[in-house]
Amino acid sequence: MIDESAAFQPVRIAVLTVSDTRTAADDRSGNKLISLLTEAGHILAERAIVRDDVDAIVARLHAWIDQEEVDCIISTGGTGVTGRDVTPDALARLGGKDIPGFGELFRWLSFAKIGTSTIQSRACAVVVRGTYVFALPGSTGAVEDGWTGILSTQLDSRHRPCNFVELMPRLREK
Repeated sequence: MIDESAAFQPVRIAVLTVSDTRTAADDRSGNKLISLLTEAGHILAERAIVRDDVDAIVARLHAWIDQEEVDCIISTGGTGVTGRDVTPDALARLGGKDIPGFGELFRWLSFAKIGTSTIQSRACAVVVRGTYVFALPGSTGAVEDGWTGILSTQLDSRHRPCNFVELMPRLREK
């Protein structure tokens, strides 16, 4: 539920597309995600496309995690089960805290639309050094499902009973 009496706090979000074939000209999933997040009032902090390579993904993510201007990173692509799908493996190498409910909820929402094919998704999320990192599959449908079904409310400071935004000041606690 959105508490309309509360002030909206925009989140600074970096968008990462993981693909060996996409370019800025044909990155439909990245474009869809950017459209959804900016329409919701959030700020696009940065955008990049990297190939399906664990080291390249980890390097890009670490660079953004270390930027104070980035509160959250959402990636699209590379979450399947083929040999080239390595985004979840890259997130595992970041050394953060898993958010297992994100992937579980994503697959539950996805099941309603694509049935058992949802088990081929390794959508996942972590918190690393105070920055949220979410990995969505590379289809526009999956991006829309992940955003509308989970992230649009959890990244809305007005969502009740709780949301990811209100936890941001405490993410670096020891």
